[in-house]
Amino acid sequence: MTAGSWAYDGYDPAQERLRESLCTLGNGCFATRGALPECDADDVHYPGTYVAGCYNRLVSHVAGRRVENEDMVNVPNWLPLRFRLVRGAWLTPDTATVLDHHQVLHLDAGLLERRTRYGLGEERSLLVRQLRVVHMADPHLAALRTEFTAEGFAADAEVEAAIDGGVTNSGVRRYRGLDGRHLTHVHSGTAVPGTVWLRCRTRTSDVRIGMATRLACDEAATGVAARHEHPRAVQLLRLRLEPGRTVTVDKTAALHTSRDPAISDPLRAAIDRAVAAPRFGELLRTHRTAWDQLWRRAHIDVPGEPGRILRLHLFHVLQTLSPHTADLDVGVPARGLHGEAYRGHVFWDELFVLPYLNLHFPEVSRALLHYRHRRLEQACRAARAAGRRGAMYPWQSGSDGREETQRLHLNPRSERWLPDHSHLQRHVGSAVAYNVWQYCQATDDAEFLHTEGAEMLLQIARFWADSATWDQRLGRHRILGVMGPDEYHDAYPDAGRPGLDDNAYTNVTAAWVLTRALETLRTLPEPRRRELAERTDLDSGELQRWEDVSRTLYVPFHDGVISQFEGYGDLAELDWDRYRERYDDIRRLDRILEAEGDCVNRYKASKQADVLMLGYLFSPAELRSLFGRMGYPLDEEVWLRTVDHYLGRTSHGSTLSGLVHGWVLGRARRADAWAFCQEALRSDIADLQGGTTGEGIHLGAMAGTLDLVQRGLPGLETREDALWLDPVPVPVLSSYGFCLRYRGHWGVRLRLEHGRVEIAVPRSDRSPIDVRLTGRAVSVHPGETCRLTLPE
Repeated sequence: MTAGSWAYDGYDPAQERLRESLCTLGNGCFATRGALPECDADDVHYPGTYVAGCYNRLVSHVAGRRVENEDMVNVPNWLPLRFRLVRGAWLTPDTATVLDHHQVLHLDAGLLERRTRYGLGEERSLLVRQLRVVHMADPHLAALRTEFTAEGFAADAEVEAAIDGGVTNSGVRRYRGLDGRHLTHVHSGTAVPGTVWLRCRTRTSDVRIGMATRLACDEAATGVAARHEHPRAVQLLRLRLEPGRTVTVDKTAALHTSRDPAISDPLRAAIDRAVAAPRFGELLRTHRTAWDQLWRRAHIDVPGEPGRILRLHLFHVLQTLSPHTADLDVGVPARGLHGEAYRGHVFWDELFVLPYLNLHFPEVSRALLHYRHRRLEQACRAARAAGRRGAMYPWQSGSDGREETQRLHLNPRSERWLPDHSHLQRHVGSAVAYNVWQYCQATDDAEFLHTEGAEMLLQIARFWADSATWDQRLGRHRILGVMGPDEYHDAYPDAGRPGLDDNAYTNVTAAWVLTRALETLRTLPEPRRRELAERTDLDSGELQRWEDVSRTLYVPFHDGVISQFEGYGDLAELDWDRYRERYDDIRRLDRILEAEGDCVNRYKASKQADVLMLGYLFSPAELRSLFGRMGYPLDEEVWLRTVDHYLGRTSHGSTLSGLVHGWVLGRARRADAWAFCQEALRSDIADLQGGTTGEGIHLGAMAGTLDLVQRGLPGLETREDALWLDPVPVPVLSSYGFCLRYRGHWGVRLRLEHGRVEIAVPRSDRSPIDVRLTGRAVSVHPGETCRLTLPE
């Protein structure tokens, strides 16, 4: 296995779902899981194709309650292609003898290759080699080449290719009690000889889907025949196999939906594209060229196994959020376009994704922020419904920006459906504001900041100011009845209502949003500031309240550390050693305790970073400044005690946990930082969360590990019109480099090794880049390379 590939040897049914997720191919518009084309969906295999932004809403009845869910739709399956010797059984690895099986994901080329040798008895075997692409240059095409080589025999073989419109959303076991039949009005037909089509629509959102596939074989014994067996369009070929001679069959697929721009009918567009598509060789050439360009823009050079994993992570980020995403109305699906976990919803994961994209593909970041801005009105309606002003963004978002968080969730340990209060994670609004600010700092996109960015910042700030209530006893403002990022704690022990008071992360980030909104309003051009004030009824009295609230929000402390929320210090301590001895894996401690009849709300136990998320978002200097502005001294000793307190009370039940802890410990110059970074790197490839990766990769964790190398370890910040560097020494990673796109400068190269940093700025007509290190500042002009010695 090389740095440019990811390989699996042998066929292992228990690992197939994981491999399918990690071998998914996509182009930002749609993606197809790495399932074997000859296998149907069952408990081992799950072929799935997902179109970015294609959702459908269904109603189910669960535990005596009416439950409404919106899902990213598993659209018709273009992949099916099965084969057999004439009068023989169809060959699959589950029903036939597999002599050897090898699967390689070629990252550089965006190509999935598989080789399977089926044993046919009497020293006969059939070698099947397949090459698959989801085209990165043409975002509506995919192609599959299949090569058959007979070894030790001659015979006729049959090939059956299909488009399957009978698929459902059934890839996540715990969702199978919910209705997953999203497609209706399935029809199929033949366009021209060799090309069939299938059309359908989603049941409630009425998204029309058109798909066409072209099947070709230069050496077929007969022409391509077609038949239409509802809900499938089927094509048939008969081949003559001779010993040692390879016969090739090519299947080219085109996919359009009614969400696509510049088309009138998705079926007509799909048929035209499939018929006109070049042959496989030419498709592969243009596809590879598109990937070459992406790799140059996102160049990263990290040695050894970490570098190989980071390249895999980058591959999946680019497949989900490619330059094609810039033309779409989509958000960041937490599990990529790789599976059905979290129903394809948009959470706060963009907080871990956009900072990476800002410095490589800012046009994609801007499009993802457009997604949030287009749903600003919906967020304002949600706030009004809750009795608040401003914008209250949903914890889970889908097609139109309403709250998609389920009201019930299944604990697979106890098989009980339980209330879900995670919609109380109002801090998602602060994540949107943070991404607006970080994007504008990295790109200097004043036009966006002055228009959509300012509108979002203003309305999110307004929500926080209106959510704050004055506590005369404390002499401070408080935010009540919320949940923090921890997600374990959703209520006080034995409380009659959900929600917690004064979550430190929520209150501190709310203060930050208010401060940034005020700063933005001060710097807006006067005519634009006047427009905003008129449109939103903003007056000086409201701005003064923002100023007051931003300085007086309450942050609870206990035992000399920052409290996760008010009353956290009164919770019981958990016997961590006993639970680790009793259970092999306690990452989902909440499920373990509930199955025992207990409740995690009683304990000082966190699923993932909560308070420590502050150390992920803000540098030590910025965090001290923020706390100081709120009237709380935060010295290094208090922060390190806080880090230690929560580090020993976190179960790491999220892939984001290792990432955040590695980042925070790195900034604290702690030797154990790399152990958490390694966990973040391995979270998906080793499926550390116990089977969840097979339901879809964890996009936030993957992008976050890239950002760890890009911003975390170099201590890179984009603020005050400069690039700031404060590198973290990591002995096991003493040399690494990457490219950036910063404020119009393409291909800025940074390399850090052995106490030195090198910054190379390509020639252009742009202004110099200001670089700040501890105690010094330099300007690097286009065409220059600057080498600096780092302070000890």
